[in-house]
Amino acid sequence: MFHWFDRAKPGISLFGTTSAPGAAEPPASSDAAALALPELLRELRTSQAGLSSAEAAARLAAYGQNVIATHGPTGLLIKFLGRFRNPLVLILIAAAGVSALTGDVPSFVIITVIVLMSVILDVVQERRAEDAAEALRKQVSLTAQVFRDGRQIEVEACDLVPGDVISLAAGDLIPADCRLIEARDLYVNEALLTGEPYPAEKEAVAGAADHAQAALLPRHQVFMGSSVVSGTAKALIVVTGKNAQLGSIAGALQKPPPPTAFAIGVRDFGLMIVRITIFLVLFTLLVNLAFHRPPLESFLFALALAVGLTPELLPMVISVTLAHGAMRMARKQVIVKRLSAIHDLGSMDILCSDKTGTLTDAKIKLVREVDLAGHESDSVMQMAELNAAFETGIKSPLDEAILAAKVADLSGWTKIDEVPFDFERRRVSVLLENAGRRLLVVKGAPEDVLRLSSHYAIEGSQLLPLDAVAREIAEQTFAALSKEGFRVLGVASRDVEATCCHARVGDESALTFVGFLAFLDPPKAGAKAAIAELAGLGVTVKVVTGDNEQVTRHVCGDLDLDIKGTLTGPELDKLGDEALAARLDDTTLFCRVTPQQKSRIITAFRTRGHVVGYLGDGINDAPSLHAADVGFSVDTAVDVAKEAASMILLRKDLDVLAEGVREGRRTYANILKYVMMGTSSNFGNMFSMAGGVIILPFLPMLPIQILLNNLLYDFSETTIPLDYVDEAMVAKPRRWDLKAVRKFMFIVGPLSSIFDFVTFWLLLHVFKADETLFHTSWFVESMATQVLVIFIIRTAQPFRNLPHPALAFSSLAAVSLAVLVPFTPLGAWFGFVPLSAGLLGALALTTLAYLGLVYIVRRWFFHEMA
Repeated sequence: MFHWFDRAKPGISLFGTTSAPGAAEPPASSDAAALALPELLRELRTSQAGLSSAEAAARLAAYGQNVIATHGPTGLLIKFLGRFRNPLVLILIAAAGVSALTGDVPSFVIITVIVLMSVILDVVQERRAEDAAEALRKQVSLTAQVFRDGRQIEVEACDLVPGDVISLAAGDLIPADCRLIEARDLYVNEALLTGEPYPAEKEAVAGAADHAQAALLPRHQVFMGSSVVSGTAKALIVVTGKNAQLGSIAGALQKPPPPTAFAIGVRDFGLMIVRITIFLVLFTLLVNLAFHRPPLESFLFALALAVGLTPELLPMVISVTLAHGAMRMARKQVIVKRLSAIHDLGSMDILCSDKTGTLTDAKIKLVREVDLAGHESDSVMQMAELNAAFETGIKSPLDEAILAAKVADLSGWTKIDEVPFDFERRRVSVLLENAGRRLLVVKGAPEDVLRLSSHYAIEGSQLLPLDAVAREIAEQTFAALSKEGFRVLGVASRDVEATCCHARVGDESALTFVGFLAFLDPPKAGAKAAIAELAGLGVTVKVVTGDNEQVTRHVCGDLDLDIKGTLTGPELDKLGDEALAARLDDTTLFCRVTPQQKSRIITAFRTRGHVVGYLGDGINDAPSLHAADVGFSVDTAVDVAKEAASMILLRKDLDVLAEGVREGRRTYANILKYVMMGTSSNFGNMFSMAGGVIILPFLPMLPIQILLNNLLYDFSETTIPLDYVDEAMVAKPRRWDLKAVRKFMFIVGPLSSIFDFVTFWLLLHVFKADETLFHTSWFVESMATQVLVIFIIRTAQPFRNLPHPALAFSSLAAVSLAVLVPFTPLGAWFGFVPLSAGLLGALALTTLAYLGLVYIVRRWFFHEMA
């Protein structure tokens, strides 16, 4: 049972307790469903002509935007404070407090400054990324047709207010809870609210609904989140935003989507680092305490080691990298709604695509009208035009081609009722009247229309029974047209009683088959090259269509698409999940499939470990767009499809998609650079610190020095999202591979430690370094190895493919600061002393030797990944 508002609190309005000067006073203690329409208009202080722009602005200020808030405030201050929920940050703050209480002011100041700088850097960069992504999403935000100032205009759905009057058509998402003013053959999908999969018929009622109706989802109301399947309507908005019916149950409806392969990979990587961090920190702390070193200094050293090991900038690097990828994709005419979909796009190895408008031009021409035997027939066109002209759902390209012919005389015909098109029946029926004769005209998939027919008509002859011989002739005609590459519709009719006022699905029986319409939809000029390009990128195109197999084969043959096999909807219904999975790899064309079957195909591919994309733009495509790893729609698609998609193509071409695939892989490659950088020399240096506490008579580096090291290191990484990527990294699908990351870490990390221990030996036995000189020298060497390794691991050919200037600057600047700090007055604060030229030269040679060895390992690693 659903209610529009809280009935338990008399006097509370539909919109809450606040109001503004000039804002309408909504109904208080009575349900809007039970009010007569004129009374409801008075209560809302509006009319069927809608509001003025000034009044709408006042109400928007009073009641807020028409959105259901799913998150709390996300201002900079909230984000900044939110970073302090991080346990490591809290521990560092506690450490700073302990330092202050014990009189260690330099440690207190340095820890506090470094924590604040790291948090601010993270917040600012992530906020910039979010702002950029939000700006892109607004380009494809949902809009509505609203009556303002006496005329119909388009506004963003979030700016609608109570009292607005909107128009609705097939394919629209209903933007708010509304009362119908006018409705014509209106069918609405309310599955989100009721769970009922079949569309509900709606009608406009001027009077009040009865009490029983008001307790349910009444026929004269439509609700936010529902979608118009067919028909048109004019509706009065009564409730918006969180006060809408959907808002009241949003918490129950909003379940987090299943994690993507990328999200799982990042999570597993984080858990791996946490486990290693805990082990090394506890080991270090216990060793220091066993050697009777100062407890406070040992504690601060262990904390600093934890910070150095933790990839605290990984969320920021991911957000910034994905945002940069989204902006680059926007320049390629692909708008990203869900940032994480960029990685999914780069991982995609299966693309399921419809045929019409993607592989073909969707510029459909009607070329033939034939009867059952294949002879030209004017009757077919006359019946088809009657059906298409009075149909109120979305006009398909086939309907538009029929209406463009303008053959039939429609004068004298009036519409009585309609059974809208749906993708299970694959047909539409219109009940018409002319001079007392009532006729049901049916148009749809030829095999279904033939199945429902019992007679047929030949031009100029009487009705004949559709026996087995006639059916065989009809099927041969249909097959011959399909093999020529024509899309085919079947047309039938039936005379009904003059008193018949409603058309029902059950009336679609005992029909008289009139004939076939043949349409030509030529392949797109660039589709052949785009399919070849996607194949070169390792993406296999699967055609998933409601059209028949002969037409689909003809089109795919023209496009040189390698067809391994074909599976039809009726055959699919006979297959269990295991049998379907066994057929997937050897099937290229899935024909005559329903929306539910499309979703099942996509789910089966995903179950077999594929990353699946789906491209669609119709009402029937929404389930498939949800089921895919990444859903694509176009800016001209119906609202339902655009809302379900994670990316919007501004041009419905596969070549646009190929560019998006490349960008997704570039984005993944830059994220991988950060991970590999953090798990190579950085991990090795931290491991060396843990080992150093055993072999050295003092701490390898002071806690504040480790924190400074970490801050400079983080600064050097912030420009990784801008870097260039090897073509080899975009040549095939890339998925998050934790095994490869772990393998690289456990090879390069210990390699880094070996060079660290060599440096320890040089400092202690060659340069006879005391504790302060040791700290300074190793600080410089560890910074150089940690940061400069990016130039080696960023590409398979580091000396040929130069880095982005910003990356080169940030990396070299971080290392330069590490070298220069000991020579500045700040050096004493950090416990540094100036280094001699000889020592700096030795450290430079050690670093170069390390980078050279990493280069050899990296070439081997790239070969393994290829």
